[in-house]
Amino acid sequence: MLPGVILLMCFLGLQFRSCATDLCNWTGSGFAAGVDSRIVLQVQLRCTEGSVRWIYPGQALRVVLEPNLSTAMRTTVCIKPSPSLRGASVFIERAGQLQLLVTEGGRPEQQVFCFRADGPHRPAIYLQSSPQTAGSWSRRTMGFRYELLSNRSSAPNVGHSGLQASCQPCNNTQLLMAICNSDFVVRGYISDVSHDSLRQTSRVEVSAVRVYWQRSGVFEQRAPASASGSALTWRGHIHTLMQCHVKPGDGEFLFTGSEHFGEAWLGCAPRYKDFLSVYQTAWAARQNSCDFPLD
Repeated sequence: MLPGVILLMCFLGLQFRSCATDLCNWTGSGFAAGVDSRIVLQVQLRCTEGSVRWIYPGQALRVVLEPNLSTAMRTTVCIKPSPSLRGASVFIERAGQLQLLVTEGGRPEQQVFCFRADGPHRPAIYLQSSPQTAGSWSRRTMGFRYELLSNRSSAPNVGHSGLQASCQPCNNTQLLMAICNSDFVVRGYISDVSHDSLRQTSRVEVSAVRVYWQRSGVFEQRAPASASGSALTWRGHIHTLMQCHVKPGDGEFLFTGSEHFGEAWLGCAPRYKDFLSVYQTAWAARQNSCDFPLD
């Protein structure tokens, strides 16, 4: 921690003024900074995902993540800033040194920022308000959502500024691992593809024949468009990079991938008939990583 600052602690039920916290989320006020500009409010959270909301932002806020993880010494931390985070800078703390992650004048809500949390030090995120924001005392809230990712095959590649999907087709080994470790595994068709030029991502609309599993409710059952149909259908959308050039078309696919901040990101997505061939060959040789239900 920087010299000459005062830490106010807020963790595990201990409260300071309007500070309120649970094990995953924190909401608190920056009013204490009006007393002493050296004050840095410190929060400690113990979940692998949650949110931080800072009302009346003060000078600085330090968030230490201490998840109860029994595995993965190497962990990736991803944060998704709220739209109101403009006017603040975000740093990550490595061995007591601050490294800039989000600049004050950018558009942070358009991105997800990730960094490796290697070594013995607990990952810490440091928010610093601009002098104008810290001194205005207007009713304003800034914050972010966070996720900690372990080294799973379903986790996306992590670049300098955030989550990145790979456009390379999965090999047989990667595919067999993906059906075991992915946050979602869905069989279906591509019904439409739209693009976001600002984020450089594509949104793939999927009409699912079967949802084998999903971590959250990315895919939902909906009534059919025609009145003659009676059965509910599964629908959802998956994100990937524009450079992957995904297009709508014929064919049944097996979609796998990871979920981050309520969004599904594409991992391996072979044609279903190709997956069946790979899985049945591996099953006959007893090389499959897990059992998968076949229709």
